[in-house]
Amino acid sequence: MGSMGEDDMPYVDVLLVGAGFASFTLLNRLRKLGLSVKIFEKGSSSGGIWYWNCYPGARVDSDTPIYQLFDKELWEDFTFKERYAGWQELRRYFKHIEKKWNVDEHTEFNMHVDGAVFDEKKHQWIVECSDGSYTACRWFIPCIGFASRKYTPPVKGLSEFKGETYHSAVWPQHGVNLRGKRVAQIGTGASGIQIAQEIGPVVKNLTIYQRTPNFCLPMHQRKLDPKEEEQKKANGDYEKAFNDTRKTFSGFTYDFVDKNTFDDSPEEREKFYHKLLIEQGGFHYWLNTYKEAYKFWRNYVLTRIKNPEKQKLLAPEVPPHPWGTKRPSLEQRIYEIFDQDNVEIIDVNENPIEAVEATGLRTKKGLVECDVLILATGFDSVTGSLAQLAIESTNGGTIADHWKDRLQTSMGIAIPGYPNMFFLYGPQAPTAFSNGPSCTQFQAEFVEEAIKRAQADGITRFEATKEAEDDWCKRMNEKWDITLFPKAKGWYNGSNIPGKRVEPLNWAGGMIEYTESLHGSLDNNYQGWHTEKLST
Repeated sequence: MGSMGEDDMPYVDVLLVGAGFASFTLLNRLRKLGLSVKIFEKGSSSGGIWYWNCYPGARVDSDTPIYQLFDKELWEDFTFKERYAGWQELRRYFKHIEKKWNVDEHTEFNMHVDGAVFDEKKHQWIVECSDGSYTACRWFIPCIGFASRKYTPPVKGLSEFKGETYHSAVWPQHGVNLRGKRVAQIGTGASGIQIAQEIGPVVKNLTIYQRTPNFCLPMHQRKLDPKEEEQKKANGDYEKAFNDTRKTFSGFTYDFVDKNTFDDSPEEREKFYHKLLIEQGGFHYWLNTYKEAYKFWRNYVLTRIKNPEKQKLLAPEVPPHPWGTKRPSLEQRIYEIFDQDNVEIIDVNENPIEAVEATGLRTKKGLVECDVLILATGFDSVTGSLAQLAIESTNGGTIADHWKDRLQTSMGIAIPGYPNMFFLYGPQAPTAFSNGPSCTQFQAEFVEEAIKRAQADGITRFEATKEAEDDWCKRMNEKWDITLFPKAKGWYNGSNIPGKRVEPLNWAGGMIEYTESLHGSLDNNYQGWHTEKLST
């Protein structure tokens, strides 16, 4: 970091980075403790990932009644219009929060945090932004989530393309008119599915480069009836839904069904599968199903795809990975779009992209000319967000250095060498295995409790112990190794990024055990933490 003059440096008790769900939750809670709180957001508006996610079709994959902050004062006079809200609707929700909680007074937009260093004499962080400004704070809490560092694949000749290139993670805020265009799209993850579904009917032709078929589930999108939702609120259904998320593995309102495939008769299984996949939709069929479900899913999908070659690519007889080991995307009409004559699917395992040329993409099948190239390749997920910041450890080095040999944190919320610093919805927490707002809510409750107790006890330096970190890494691997997740290649373990170390990135032990671990670390005189009081 550069030189700093501390005499006139602005100070705040808590500095939050990112203006999304986590920061808004913490802002409201921590300022009630009498703390001064500030949010730095690199974008020009709030929303977190939903400021940046504005590509065609971008929307949530959790039911909107639980995809929001749990505070009654927010939801009692706000109702989402759809079961699964799109990015425009989410921005409307964030504006509602801003107005309700007077967030703007505590937020500075267009503030990009570059790095930070801890002042041991004052037990404060000194945070540097890209505009050259510095801010001091007692508590430093990056709330930048798991998806803030975009991933661009190392495709030869990408810069040679003379047409328009767009990345799903940084889609132009003003939108893009793709009507009548020849479009090539790399990637069929969540963003790829949503984009293809939206643009398929309007483009001249669409060529999709697929590595692994996405086991998409029917979304069952629908408009919400305002009167019906108000009645649910009056009946206590919303509060019950929020409370139910505390009792489930992933913070949804439903959980795993404790049945093996052959516990029921074939007729009972067929009826059960139909209920989850066809009638209920959403993630019920991912989490709430029998322990083997691929065959029924495949048979259902094949009824929607007429092209035999596309059937093989999108729903192969032999699945490329066990069911549930990659997060499925929710869809509304994607298989009908894939089946259109103007849509081609190229398997990059059989036909890898050899190069991007001035007029299109070349594989051994030949050159596919296009006007627009879409990179629906997502993010360097989970670890990339924090590792990109130059936050210096008191032991020397940065977070990237700390993770050089292995990913290591204390309970997915703190790191030894980084006192007075928490991070939310990041590595080694339930993160990708959870409903996002639920996860951040439970983590925020812990942070509030930790800071509240530290204040009461006069603690000014609060650091995770190395022993707590080692224990968490051990438990992380134990939970991961008894699952089928290691059998899948994807962003859950970093294998979607060439050259990235493959290891468990998310806590696979469930939300209940996770929150118990967080709060248990404060027992027995802060057993998971090293604490100090600033000498006067």
